[in-house]
Amino acid sequence: MLQFITHFNDRWSYLDSVRLALDGGCRWIQLRMKDATAEEIRPVAIKAMKMCRDAGATFIIDDHVRLVAEIGADGVHLGKKDMPTDQARAFLGKDFIIGGTANTLDDVRNHWKNGVDYIGCGPFRFTTTKKGLAPVLGLEGYEAIVKGMKSEDIDIPIVAIGGITASDIPAIMATGVSGIALSGTVLSAPDPSAEMARLLSLL
Repeated sequence: MLQFITHFNDRWSYLDSVRLALDGGCRWIQLRMKDATAEEIRPVAIKAMKMCRDAGATFIIDDHVRLVAEIGADGVHLGKKDMPTDQARAFLGKDFIIGGTANTLDDVRNHWKNGVDYIGCGPFRFTTTKKGLAPVLGLEGYEAIVKGMKSEDIDIPIVAIGGITASDIPAIMATGVSGIALSGTVLSAPDPSAEMARLLSLL
């Protein structure tokens, strides 16, 4: 599983980043526009969702539970400071995907009890795309969390995130995680679509 989290830079807009990731073969897109209002996100989300539908890709929106329900996105990803995942499940019902951010085994355990569909676990290392970063996990952190999940029979996909580059992927996947989430490493490449295709081949 490879998730692409939208980003922007001097060359590419949020919608460009969706198109480039899809062109490279990614089939899971999370629209993250941190600090933007629902009104600012809505027109971008509607266009991004159509692009994902046309490509047969899953489309998730970061944080905005009501917007997800309003436009009919596939689901929502919730950080630690967003709506609690159990409240989101109660609001959205069982037909939407809900992901939750985790930094510790305790976070994972709580999300699992709340009925999330997957965990975004990180950060792997320091990343400039996120403010107020939790302590970095590194390979040892993922190994410990995966081991703890197995010991407690917590069976839920766990996706590593946070400053991950192509050279990190084999070692991260060897820890037992289910997938990788990427953002900046794709958009900063000379040819983002080709980079996405290369990253998918490593999985």
